[in-house]
Amino acid sequence: CSTMSQQAGYSPSFKRPAEIMRMRRKRARSDAGVFSGQSDRSPAGSPGQSGSSPACVRPFSPGPLFNAQNRSGGGIKRRNPFANIENTYSPKKKFLIYNDDGNVEATDSSKIKSWTEGEEDMSTKTECEGALPFTARLTELDKRQHQDISSKKCLTFSEDDSLFEEEEDDAISPLLKSPQAIAPASIAPPVCTEYPVDWSLKTRLLFTSPLSLSWAEQPKAQEEALGLSQHCRAQFSTLPHSLQDPRSCSELRSAFQQSLVYWQHPSLPWISLFPRINAERSFSGKSTPWAQDTALQQSLMSEWSVSLSSLYSLLKARLCPYFYLCSYQFTVLFRAAGLGGSSSITALISPSTRGLREAMKAEGIEYSLPLVEERRKSREQQILTVHQSEEGELGCSELKEGEDCQACDEGENDGYNDDDDGSFSWLKEMGVQDKIKKPDSITIQLKNKLLDHKCSRKEGHAVSLDHKPESVVCVEGSHTFTLINFLINCKSVVAAAGSQAGLPPTLLAPIAFRGATMHTLKARSVNVKSQVGSTFQNISSLEITGPILPSSLHTVTTLLRPAQKGNFSAALYTHTPTAVMNTHTTRLQCTGESVDLSGCGLHPASIQQLQQPSTLGKTALTHLNMNNYSYTWKN
Repeated sequence: CSTMSQQAGYSPSFKRPAEIMRMRRKRARSDAGVFSGQSDRSPAGSPGQSGSSPACVRPFSPGPLFNAQNRSGGGIKRRNPFANIENTYSPKKKFLIYNDDGNVEATDSSKIKSWTEGEEDMSTKTECEGALPFTARLTELDKRQHQDISSKKCLTFSEDDSLFEEEEDDAISPLLKSPQAIAPASIAPPVCTEYPVDWSLKTRLLFTSPLSLSWAEQPKAQEEALGLSQHCRAQFSTLPHSLQDPRSCSELRSAFQQSLVYWQHPSLPWISLFPRINAERSFSGKSTPWAQDTALQQSLMSEWSVSLSSLYSLLKARLCPYFYLCSYQFTVLFRAAGLGGSSSITALISPSTRGLREAMKAEGIEYSLPLVEERRKSREQQILTVHQSEEGELGCSELKEGEDCQACDEGENDGYNDDDDGSFSWLKEMGVQDKIKKPDSITIQLKNKLLDHKCSRKEGHAVSLDHKPESVVCVEGSHTFTLINFLINCKSVVAAAGSQAGLPPTLLAPIAFRGATMHTLKARSVNVKSQVGSTFQNISSLEITGPILPSSLHTVTTLLRPAQKGNFSAALYTHTPTAVMNTHTTRLQCTGESVDLSGCGLHPASIQQLQQPSTLGKTALTHLNMNNYSYTWKN
């Protein structure tokens, strides 16, 4: 047994309360200088005895301090005084070795081994019987190994953590996180500040936001006048990134009134002239004095022709970005050069019929069917992929059959040059025409019937496109001017019977043109309560109705961004026949030179959006959501 076991007042199971331990730690800090001085003068210390002065003698010494320079942290590591009791054996108890230089070494209580076990010059093993004073000399390698172990805090005396007490007198150096330790939530998501361009006409917008939208209605007379004046002069206000009180911001309210303006011809106050397709209900019961008056119909058509010509001239001069022609059967979108990713003026007609396409072809108007061509290219790619993976004659025969089927499907321009009178001319050249029996009239009639059946199948394929999104027609370049003349002289653009008989198509544009009337969209704000979970939350809504043009939609959303602090959502209601206007035309692409559209009367941000190629295909946007100034959408 050790000398400590014979000291008075010792009890193996004695545990000192926390208050006494705190007092001992406080006194140990005050005596730290004394202990360090005594440890420097004493050659070696017994594990159970302390080298303190007689004035500082205590029954249980806290033990020497671990050298601060050997520890990576800034605190003071001190041995618990109760860990110096040697006659309480535990298999997991470690033994302390105090060296001349103040370093400390730990080993198993039953067997003391040097830290450099395995080295040739330090291979001596020492058995410990009882608790005897022991002094070990460590080489420089041993000291470095011991310092590494103590810096990593791997020196363990017992599994009980109470044997160690950390004195947090000095500040501990902060830990640096590795890149892998950074939480994914701390990485900000990408911000989408713009949504895809949508060329479809909207009939209704419904905005909702947790912040009030009442600032958008009931403008003052001065604010409304300023908004109309700014629209006519193509002047735009610059708003801050965020507005604290939108209702008191006159610039915002004037800019909102400016965004609601559009121009229309003809204008009849008692009849809504948009939409025109399937609009018999809106015309029923209304006065239509032109229906039976031919002179009035001619007067309306004459004024309409002047307005249409004026719009095309503005479009060609890049003073008008786009306009819509809405008839009772189809809608036409004219876009200036530089918009929609095209380097020339483009026109999209939807829906179309076989009769309209044949009439355009008869007038020399070249057109394309973008969706049909896209589907055809996709089918060709699939056939090519299939036949590339096949080998032998089977693959070749299937390729030939596929090409034959494709030729049958394309069918509109295919013709048959079989001439009954000239089909036997090669026999005359050989001089055997009298020896060959010619087919009789019955055989010739049967052959003609087969040809008629095949042609009717092709015509049926062409007719099957009518009134479908795939029937959208694209006209580009100089052929758009021929299309304008065709529409002015075409009688089918005006209904011959019904509630819309004799009424010219509606022209809609974002800027003024000859014969146009200024109109504004209707805006209405309502506050409602929406159930969120088990509670009701106040939600403010803003409803906008009318023929909503693409530039109007973009301008309104641009104004809502600072007014609603980047948090709002919108439901978009599309005029269905115009959803296909988002079809991407692939014939003429914009070159590297940008087209100057600064004089077209739109906000520069709206022009920048409309210049991008459409990515929505034959669909249109149905929902917009802005959260923390970032857009998401559905189509």
